[in-house]
Amino acid sequence: EVQLVESGGGLVQAGGSLRLSCAASGFTFDDYAIGWFRQAPGKEREGVSCISSSDGSIYYPDSVKGRFTISSDNAKNTVTLQMKSLKPEDTAVYHCAADRSNCYTGWGQYDLDYWGKGTLVNVSS
Repeated sequence: EVQLVESGGGLVQAGGSLRLSCAASGFTFDDYAIGWFRQAPGKEREGVSCISSSDGSIYYPDSVKGRFTISSDNAKNTVTLQMKSLKPEDTAVYHCAADRSNCYTGWGQYDLDYWGKGTLVNVSS
């Protein structure tokens, strides 16, 4: 059974930092691009990071570039998203996801093979 379990969300003031973690199981971690997308009420889904060990690609959209950093530990099948300088517009449910594609511009916005239930990030102004 495929599982992607997120942790680390919460309430933070604007300008603060949070670290999200994702524990993956049930599939061959190295064969997938792993990343995060977010979903806020009334807004389109947005991919916010992706990392692929197969080709070394990493993707961030302009909205988070320079503020978010993704990393993975392939030995532990975990991926971490370090977020800093958080803004109220970053408020959303953040989902960990995996897809057989490599990372590309727009990754996370479209269909993905697997995703977790998500963790809420709430940034207050």
